[in-house]
Order: sequence, then C-alpha cells, then structure tokens
Amino acid sequence: MYSYAARQPIFDRNKNVFGYELLFRDSLKNVFPNIDGDVATSKLIETTQFNLGLEELTQNHPALINFSDELVIKEVPTLVPKEQVIIELLETARPTKSLLTAVKKLHQAGYQIALDDYVHTASWLHFFPYINIIKICFKTSSKEQIEHIIEIARNYPIKLLAEKIETYEEFQSAKKLDFDYFQGYFFSEPEMVKKKALAPSTLSLTELLVLASEPELNLKKVCDIFQRDFSLSFKLLRYANSAMFKRRAQIDSIKQALVVLGEQEIKRFLALLFTAQINDDKPTELLNLSITRAKFCESLATEDHSVHAPSVAFLTGMMSVIDALLDQPIESLMEKLPLSDEIKHALTTQEGRLADYLRLIESYEQANWIVTEQLIDKLKLPSNRIPDYYQQAVVWANQQTSSLNGR
Repeated sequence: MYSYAARQPIFDRNKNVFGYELLFRDSLKNVFPNIDGDVATSKLIETTQFNLGLEELTQNHPALINFSDELVIKEVPTLVPKEQVIIELLETARPTKSLLTAVKKLHQAGYQIALDDYVHTASWLHFFPYINIIKICFKTSSKEQIEHIIEIARNYPIKLLAEKIETYEEFQSAKKLDFDYFQGYFFSEPEMVKKKALAPSTLSLTELLVLASEPELNLKKVCDIFQRDFSLSFKLLRYANSAMFKRRAQIDSIKQALVVLGEQEIKRFLALLFTAQINDDKPTELLNLSITRAKFCESLATEDHSVHAPSVAFLTGMMSVIDALLDQPIESLMEKLPLSDEIKHALTTQEGRLADYLRLIESYEQANWIVTEQLIDKLKLPSNRIPDYYQQAVVWANQQTSSLNGR
C-alpha cells in the first residue's frame, strides 16, 4: 500500500516559509472528488505521523491539513500534535452548531484553525472568534469580495492567506490588500528584469559546471579550480567532512576530498554549490525546491535506464528554477551558462525525456495526479516507486541544505 503526499509552501510577506499545505490522494488514479475526502485525510495523517514523519515533509514548519466538518466533529485532528498542524476546514463544511462546538473545543486546546477557500456568509461569523487564518482564492474571488472579507476580518485576530498566487504581480497585489500569507508558485516567475553580477566564486563555479556537464570528469582540472579559490575549497572540505558521509578519518586536502567523494557526488556537489551561491537573496525554499527536483530527476534516470546519465538528470532538475534565482528569462540564461545541449533543450523547449522528468516532478508537487499518471505511463516507470522517490528527495534535500548552511 502506497500513500501519495505532496507539499506546497506557504510564505509570509517577506517570502519566508510559514508552513506547508500537505496534499494527498490514495493512488495516482484516485483523484478528488473520486476519492472520499475523509479517507484521504485519515491516510495522510497515518502516513505522515507513523511512516515518514511530519517534520521530514515540513522541516518543522506547521502543516496545513484539510479536514471535513465530520472529521473535526469526531476530533480526528487531535491525532496530530497542536504544534505541528493547522486545521483547514474545507469549503464544503457547513456552519452547524455541532461544528461550532468542536471548533471551540479545538481552539481551547491550543489548535490553530483555518477556513479554506472562504466565501463569506453571515453564518460563519459565529466561528470568527476561534479562527486563526482565512484562506481566499485569489483567482476566483473578485476584488470586491476580497475587500469585504478583509473589512470583516479586521474585527478579529485573524490572518489572511491568499491562495493561487502564481506571479510576482499577483503577490504584490495581495500584499497591497494586506494579506499576511501567500500560497502558490509565485516565486517560479522572475520578480523583475535585472541582471545579477557573478562573484569570483560563481565564475569559478561556472567553469566547474562546464566540466560537470561532460560525460567524464577531468579530476585534475577540477582540482586546479578549487585550489585557486579559497572559498570553494573551504566549502568542499566542509562538505566532504560532514556527518552525512560518516567518514572514519578527516579529509585534509582538496585532491583527497575529490577522490573520496567520487565523480557522481562531485557533480552533485557542484550543482548544489552553484545554486546555493546565487540564492543569497531568495527564499530558502527555492533552493530546497531545486535540490528536491534534482534528486527526484536523478532517481528517475537511474530507474529509467535511459540514454541520459543520472548526473545529467540531476543537473536538469537543479537548473529548472534558475530563472527565478537569477531573475532572468530561462532562454537568456541558457545562452550564457555552460550547460550541455540536452539540458538546455529540456529547459527551453520543454521537449524530450528530461523535460518529461521535470513535468512529472512539477505535477507531483501540485498533486496533479492525472498528469502524474499520464507521464508515468509515457515514461514506462513503476508507479509504486514514485512516492518513494519523492519522499527520499525531500529528505535528501533537507540534509543537503543543512550541510551547505553549516548546520
């Protein structure tokens, strides 16, 4: 029995991660509303609490989980510690007396409660003293509807969350309307037209990316570049000596670090380092997203036995958000970056097997199980392995970002 869970980040006004909404279906073929929502929620709690662990999926941020009014009345949310969850009351919930009693009880127990896809009716005003967050769909709600909800919510200690924020312009509009939190992949679009200068270390990394794109790594050239850049050398030694690799003896030279890591791990490290280097003024979640995609694509290439090496798939996944990191169109960046033609082709034309890998991880991130299933069938991949690859990628990405940040 496999469980299919994905996560979607929620940001505050400074684009720091506030929490994650966890999305669930019972299988790739069971797409809402063809699956009972209560069953989906129950299985999601079972999976995250007893298998993977919420802290792995959310990096110790709160998890927003959907609950029907029936599950809330049955006190199912209390199966999750109050510190780890925000209860999302579905838009299909009915504002009955029984539900109000249950919400009051949860509120008194210290749980936070959100109203999902909220459309205002007077009946819900009785709930407002016990509600922490109201989620409003930015796509389907008119400006007048949004302003009306904001005006009413101001009388209560309620935070407002804008859903379906997909562009920088929408993010700015929601901020002007005094929203506190934002959900959607708005960070996947360039925020403004500007060019970021490359620091000396980044120039060296660009040289290293050329070498990493080649089928066979030239270890001597790689070693020479590291030895002339103190900052890169320091990071390499720290990475090679990190607890993640459980070395028996300390590594104390550049050449030794490169030999011990091996070609596959070196290529991973270079891609990680390049992305982290240019991520200094971006949300940490963006770096984490790129690393998760990289590991996921690498796993697909390993499983797929395709013509593409796992290291090429890894770098493709890593570079899939490079436009957001550098605030430049992907086509312009591909002309400047020394990547292989197959990676550039996948990122600019969205065609080919590597592009299908990216579409698969993107559909999984958004819990679009119909598209996910279609792509798995197209790629002839084992559907029962995909949840494992995703969960492993999330855990691995968390470990990598912690290592790169020196934690």
